[in-house]
Amino acid sequence: MNGATPARPARSEASVGVVQAIVAYGLWGLMPLLFAAMAPAGAFEIVAWRIVFGLVFCAVAIAVTRSWLRTRSLLAQRRVMLVMGLAAVLILVNWTVYVAATTTGHTVEAALGYFINPLVTIALGVVVLRERLRAAQWAAVGISVVAVVVIAVGYGQVPWISLALAFSFGCYGLVKKRVGGTVDALSGLTIETVWLVPIAVGALVVLGVTGLGGGVTFTSEGWPHVLVTVLTGPATAVPLLLFASSARRVSLSTLGLTQYLAPVMQLLVGVVVQHEAMPPARWIGFGIVWVALVVLTVDSFVAARAARRRTLAPAAGEPA
Repeated sequence: MNGATPARPARSEASVGVVQAIVAYGLWGLMPLLFAAMAPAGAFEIVAWRIVFGLVFCAVAIAVTRSWLRTRSLLAQRRVMLVMGLAAVLILVNWTVYVAATTTGHTVEAALGYFINPLVTIALGVVVLRERLRAAQWAAVGISVVAVVVIAVGYGQVPWISLALAFSFGCYGLVKKRVGGTVDALSGLTIETVWLVPIAVGALVVLGVTGLGGGVTFTSEGWPHVLVTVLTGPATAVPLLLFASSARRVSLSTLGLTQYLAPVMQLLVGVVVQHEAMPPARWIGFGIVWVALVVLTVDSFVAARAARRRTLAPAAGEPA
């Protein structure tokens, strides 16, 4: 009886973590609908308000959680600030490409970017961190390259949007790895938006003065438009915080499986809601990517199981 008691809280924690991961990736998957609801705002205005209201939301969250001291201590660390500054530039590129794609009829191509992102991350690990890959991982990366070639031939051009999203987010993760566990999710997003707010404000001023891209639409389209624009703040922060909380509760293999929910939903939004074209070449390319992801997922489960066995093997021989 007593031996079973500790397992229940662990299972409960894992269940909470799975729900948090599903909600986080589900919200990310629905993000194109939020950006579409912000029409006639252009991509640069949407990204600018996302940064401004993201920082406002983070400030409120920090006040509520009373974590000013932790965030302030990070702001005083030069190395952390420089690394987070680079991360901010990469996430700015990622957000801008993503918003531009999903508001101009390229949501499906954006979804492809997040499908191939895990494979790009592995490739970056080899090139930058000199990580050694297992045979199945090499196979998955090779299959994904074939998929990109097939899609490029079908498009008649390289899927630049997909590659830009995959590489910008992969590099973002690589840079964030440099600060490791020293920067929590809330403080990290706060610091990134602190870096980006001057750019966002500058962009809004330029848009307002020149009228480029439709100018600034925040106050000219009625209160529903204002409300939707303000919602970009929590829509940016909440999934990230849920993801961070989930990552502490569930295994990497479980988290790896749930991450595919976001691009699946983005693909559905693009095809079903926004009626984007899916010619045969595109379906074939996506199918090849999915084969690569199946290979990668199965390999990660096999590797995780082998690691658990190696961990438990010495303990089995120890006296009780």
